Amino acid sequence: MIRLLVSIVVELLASAIGLIVAAWALEDMTLQAEGFLIAVVIFAVATALFQPFFMKMTLQRARALSGGVALIASLAALIVTSILTESLTINGIWTWVIAAVIVWAVSMIAVFLIPVLLVKMGIESAQARNN
Repeated sequence: MIRLLVSIVVELLASAIGLIVAAWALEDMTLQAEGFLIAVVIFAVATALFQPFFMKMTLQRARALSGGVALIASLAALIVTSILTESLTINGIWTWVIAAVIVWAVSMIAVFLIPVLLVKMGIESAQARNN
């Protein structure tokens, strides 16, 4: 149960970081503070739902595309998030494409780094308590 909760927190943090970096880097993408948490949750849930769906489709029809499933899921999740919330707006086809790439790449890196940082903080905290 704790592992599931940590996994959810990591995914939410990674999605938040990815969206923030993309909005910061792209002039035609805005992410408003007042609906930020809702946008992050919608994006993370949509990504979690789309990835298995797209993976199944690619394995059945086009195995060569299976590596890009997370990227496609990120684009689909951005579209859903933009439709369901006014907190995320993206203008222009290239901004959509680049935003998907940025969010996908940053989120992927964050998913690997956040657990490492959490473990490091836990070890440091335990050492501080023992001293």
